[in-house]
Amino acid sequence: MPPATLTAPIASKEERAGKYLAFHLGAEEFGIPVLKVREIMGIQEITAVPHTPIYTKGVINLRGKVIPVLDLRLRFNMPEAAYTQRTCIIVTEVAGECGNVLIGAIVDGVSEVLNLSAAEIEDTPDFGGEVGTNGLLGMAKVKGKVKILLNIECILSQEDLNELGKFLK
Repeated sequence: MPPATLTAPIASKEERAGKYLAFHLGAEEFGIPVLKVREIMGIQEITAVPHTPIYTKGVINLRGKVIPVLDLRLRFNMPEAAYTQRTCIIVTEVAGECGNVLIGAIVDGVSEVLNLSAAEIEDTPDFGGEVGTNGLLGMAKVKGKVKILLNIECILSQEDLNELGKFLK
């Protein structure tokens, strides 16, 4: 049985317009809604946790609260890269069946906050039946480039969120 994933109803371009935090993984640029971002921090010591998915690097202590940290490169099946001074952790809050969960996402670097209008957002193209697009809000056309807009709540499967929620209780 394939893993369950969160699916979100497709919002209109007007509903998707707004502020996004832009970051990059290699040469690819992404954006997540600013309202989902709790904070951005530099890379720090991560405690590995056995029996977690390969993209879960471990946990960190965020001012007394232990939160899981995942590497978005590995989550997206991209090659692993060495962490640099630009590497950072974006702390987001996502909703799961066990309640809201804080999750740190390791990215290669954060670039800017974009204020996207509906005219700058395109629907996610159809890549065919084998390519899942559940975690994509759309594509943004900014300064002649395309940024991939992510629905961070759909990046992890519901099973992943449930496991993380149980682990952190």
